[in-house]
Amino acid sequence: MNECLFCKIANNEIPSEKLYEDEHILAFRDIYPQTPVHIIIIPKTHIKSAADITPENSHLIAKCFEIIPELAKSEGLENGFRVTTNSGPDGRQTIFHLHFHLLGGAPLINRVGVIDES
Repeated sequence: MNECLFCKIANNEIPSEKLYEDEHILAFRDIYPQTPVHIIIIPKTHIKSAADITPENSHLIAKCFEIIPELAKSEGLENGFRVTTNSGPDGRQTIFHLHFHLLGGAPLINRVGVIDES
């Protein structure tokens, strides 16, 4: 996956503002934040999207969700937060490496059913 942006970040080929890292998972600040707190959480192993989660790699996804509460607490998100992922072109996925967005720091607007053409 030598062309994958998130693989390059995980391999330290591209710098990031790391907030958490272990041998399997990396969390870093989004460079184009959509909310005051916007953190990207990825498995270091390349998994293309949520559609590619299997029994063999699901432990990596579990690990992502284990660290999310820690990240939220360290960022002061006592009033709540949102975790999202996009899967595939129709799901508006733009980087084809499974990742989760931890969003918070302000009240979030529910946009379910709204197609964003940007």
